[in-house]
Amino acid sequence: MSNEFQNHLPPISEIWVYLSGSPLLALVLTLSAYLLGLTLYERSQRNPLANPVLIAVVVVTLSISVLDMPYAKYFEGAQFVHFLLGTATVSLAIPIYKGFASLKGRMGVLLLSLVAGGVTSALTAVGVARWLGVDESLVRGLVAKSVTAPIAMGIAERVQASPTLTAIFAVSTGILGAVLGRYVLDALRVTAWWQRGFALGVAAHGIGTSRAFSVHPEAGAYASLGMGLHGIVGAVVIPYAVAWWF
Repeated sequence: MSNEFQNHLPPISEIWVYLSGSPLLALVLTLSAYLLGLTLYERSQRNPLANPVLIAVVVVTLSISVLDMPYAKYFEGAQFVHFLLGTATVSLAIPIYKGFASLKGRMGVLLLSLVAGGVTSALTAVGVARWLGVDESLVRGLVAKSVTAPIAMGIAERVQASPTLTAIFAVSTGILGAVLGRYVLDALRVTAWWQRGFALGVAAHGIGTSRAFSVHPEAGAYASLGMGLHGIVGAVVIPYAVAWWF
């Protein structure tokens, strides 16, 4: 019976052709790459240099290159994860609500930090880009990357920038902030968890917030607050700033 069953099985080459042409492969590849990154991150005792998102990006990039899979085909399968990105961002309001009582007496300082961080992020990106002679459409995307990726993509459409490139800029900013944030904050002798968390949320968006939650719950709550406030203010202010600036 088993031999008869094996005789009816298609060759492994035909199975691979089917799997490589299925959108399911991209989804499995994405989730597996992140699971690998998360495992390495935990085994490194949560070292920021072993950022799970960075590892997943490298693994996915190498994999689709080896498989010769077009990005459009990859995105067709991975778009379910893309859909959940906005939902995950909104759900970060839960820890903000739970920690709302701790904001008393700190809101003024936090808002000042938010303005300083947002303005610095936009000005430095645009200044360096213009100094290097970057195309204006890319400069517009660099302004929008100052906020978390789902919001940045919406802003990019309003300021006539590429949503895809803007998302890349925003994610790259988040990875860089999550990896280097600890060392920068240590060098500046910022020790309070709420200060460290808020700084990561403003500067490194969702990836920085994820990093903050993995370190301390108070840092995660304030990172959520920083990312959320930066996203709201950015969504309102950035389109007008770009229209005036350009």
